[in-house]
Amino acid sequence: MSRFDEQIDRKNTDSVKWDSIEETYQATDLLPLWVADMDFLAPSPVIKAFEEYSKKGLFGYSIIPNSLYQAVIDWQKRRHHYLLEKADILFSSGVVPSIALAVQSYTNEGDSVLIHDPVYHPFAAVVKENNRNLVRSSLTTENGHFQMDLAEMEQLIVAHAVKLFILCNPHNPGGRVWSKEELLAVGKLCQKHGVTVVSDEIHQDLVFAPHTFTSFQLVDPSFEAFSIVLTAATKTFNLAAIKNSMVFIKDPTLREQFQETQKRTMHGEINTFGYIGTEAAYNQGEAWLEELLPYLQENIQFVESYLAEHLPAVGVMSPEGTYLMWLDFSSFGLTDTELQTHFIEKAKVVLNSGIIFGSKGTGHMRLNIACPRATLEEGLARIVHSFN
Repeated sequence: MSRFDEQIDRKNTDSVKWDSIEETYQATDLLPLWVADMDFLAPSPVIKAFEEYSKKGLFGYSIIPNSLYQAVIDWQKRRHHYLLEKADILFSSGVVPSIALAVQSYTNEGDSVLIHDPVYHPFAAVVKENNRNLVRSSLTTENGHFQMDLAEMEQLIVAHAVKLFILCNPHNPGGRVWSKEELLAVGKLCQKHGVTVVSDEIHQDLVFAPHTFTSFQLVDPSFEAFSIVLTAATKTFNLAAIKNSMVFIKDPTLREQFQETQKRTMHGEINTFGYIGTEAAYNQGEAWLEELLPYLQENIQFVESYLAEHLPAVGVMSPEGTYLMWLDFSSFGLTDTELQTHFIEKAKVVLNSGIIFGSKGTGHMRLNIACPRATLEEGLARIVHSFN
């Protein structure tokens, strides 16, 4: 039995994933397969590191230890062949807050910011909340996977004088791990038109063979001059609550602009458990991750085979990375509201409605497979029963 088969009761733990749905939907019998965290225990070395720190009983102000910088540097070099120096690394409370800081650092109110459609929904929210003009480029689907429409992207960049492009790599919700060739093409396009790139790479460690992850800044050395990279240990090791992420900025001018925004908005401090958890995860969590990846991959294969047998009308986009699956229910002819209502009232399963990721998400739902196989099987059985 895998350690990931253990079913842990997360109810009444103030979990967004498990404890917010009763108030939201006025129901107590819903199975949550939505919010992008995992129903697995964090690596034991991380838990031990928290326990050792807590035993001291002192929780005053703390500085960022050099050992944390080294852990980040070593992890990126070992896992992604990405060479960093201490000066390249900034810390932030999360990737989404970092996107907001980047929007504030590299654009002015009224400037246009480009994102894909569909894509992780906070991208759009950050752009709008900061009074920037949101521009969406639709992803196309070829051979069951998302593709960027470079011609449309260029047309939109020129027409709207786009200043910033937010890239999601690996892609959420589609699970695409963009190839080096694709990243080179979109990078050259942004370089040509003077567009700064913010690359959200928080799912970088959750990639399934034979696919390989390439950081945007590794595609071409010149890309360092107009891009920044955002990532964290939190998605990889199920540590969302520790509120710590990294911002990699190699260009001194871009780094100075970002730091100035952090200073102006008082967003430069991270809680100590964020530092401790990240360092412990990167230094001692690799074995845990190597066990996790095949389990997630088997869950994906389970979903594909189960739906193919029991509900073949559902279109399944097989992810190359992440623990999220993009499911197409459009053949059932339901509106997005009707589809969401069906899942809540008939299937009794909570998924993310595809429409929140953009207009191209209509008729779709996002499924989180980072849970014990038994939980996943129960959720799929409920879905199949509701439609049959």
